[in-house]
Amino acid sequence: MIRVLASRWQGSVLVCGKCSKKLDGGFGEKGRTPLVKLLRQALGVKKGRKADRGVVEVKCLGVCPKNAVVMVDGARPDRWMLVPAGADVAEVVANLTVYAAT
Repeated sequence: MIRVLASRWQGSVLVCGKCSKKLDGGFGEKGRTPLVKLLRQALGVKKGRKADRGVVEVKCLGVCPKNAVVMVDGARPDRWMLVPAGADVAEVVANLTVYAAT
């Protein structure tokens, strides 16, 4: 039997965990914070299905760029983003907003 759970998510972002692990964080002031954590803070996302959005770290997306993290906006799965280490999180969030609006 398949159960269906309701979620309040308006959108989701998938972040490659393997890329994040290779960078040992790679973001934030000291370059040690993972992109997932900074995105959750910047978007004000809480964990779980009762949040309004979801930022999920997945195992591996299979692209494996050097010195970058692969990210997929659930609203635009046709466009995958390569976020270089040390990138400004505000710029990353702005790109997510643009992709979600178009």
